[in-house]
Amino acid sequence: MEKITFNPEGEAPVDFYVLEQTTVAGVNYILVTDFEEGDGEALILKDLSQNEESDSLYEIVSDEAELKAVADIFENLLEDVEFVEE
Repeated sequence: MEKITFNPEGEAPVDFYVLEQTTVAGVNYILVTDFEEGDGEALILKDLSQNEESDSLYEIVSDEAELKAVADIFENLLEDVEFVEE
């Protein structure tokens, strides 16, 4: 499983593990979790990077309709993943 480090402005770096990635309507999304093994919190992140940028820029998907649509795709791609809203 690929591990990536996010460097939020003004905050300590945070490591996540990439469970899956997909592209919807030309937009790249990644499903990440905070634990390499077992159950953990998961986030769906949207890639906002431009093609010429060397660093990737991601934001957490917060729009409910977009989140539901992309979560459904990830659930279909990964048989053992089920999303539970908190």
